[in-house]
Amino acid sequence: MGHPGSGTSMSLLLKCPVLRNTFVILVGFGFTLTSVGQQPQQPQVKVNVLNVCSPSAEEQKQIASALERIPQRAAFSQDFEIDRGRSILDQSPDFLQAGQNAQMASAAGTSDWVRIRREFPVPVPFATVQYSFSRDPKSMVETLVFRVRDPKDLLLIAIEDSASAVTTPANMLATDTPTARIKLERFGQSSIVLARCSGTEGSAPPDQSAYEPLFQKASGIAAKYRGLLGVRRTVPEELVRVGTANKQAGSRMQKKNSAAGKPK
Repeated sequence: MGHPGSGTSMSLLLKCPVLRNTFVILVGFGFTLTSVGQQPQQPQVKVNVLNVCSPSAEEQKQIASALERIPQRAAFSQDFEIDRGRSILDQSPDFLQAGQNAQMASAAGTSDWVRIRREFPVPVPFATVQYSFSRDPKSMVETLVFRVRDPKDLLLIAIEDSASAVTTPANMLATDTPTARIKLERFGQSSIVLARCSGTEGSAPPDQSAYEPLFQKASGIAAKYRGLLGVRRTVPEELVRVGTANKQAGSRMQKKNSAAGKPK
């Protein structure tokens, strides 16, 4: 049963245009105030700055622990993958953010790359290992990534080295290039990165002698997996195929353009 007088008040509003319009305006104004008051606040942006040249003692401990978990002797499963290709360098890669001594690829040009992926058997704490080699007009980069099978705090470990493109990939792979960068990607936390750093203009390079055991450990792992994955043979062969495919595609395009330009 309605409140006494409610029907009479509503009837009066409907019969009187002035009161009815005033009522509608007030209701609309109330909705406007409500919607304005419920506007979501802008989310706060949190920026984490990584000290890649001199990580803390706790971060060094975590890097050492993660590297110790990588198996030195690997028995891979039968599954494997080998990819190759060529990419246009339209922006700098952000897989490992550039440190002070990183060599950035040119804005124009291409990068030839090869990827090799193998899977570990179930008892191993890592699910896969992926090796990638990329070559652009300025540099060649090797990256070794170990992905954790059951990620809790640690997701992956990445080991990277690089060299200038004044030599051939085969010559670079003939020697074990020292590791220049180690990255731990963690679940729900910022990454931990250790990189070899050079001095900025007018200042000497930072003293990184305390981190040399970590770099040596990572370099030993990279050397071991170059052999386990057969990169010294596979990478040069696949890069030749990339070049051959590019020449064939260029030849077909040239013939197509020539045929299109002929008078019918």
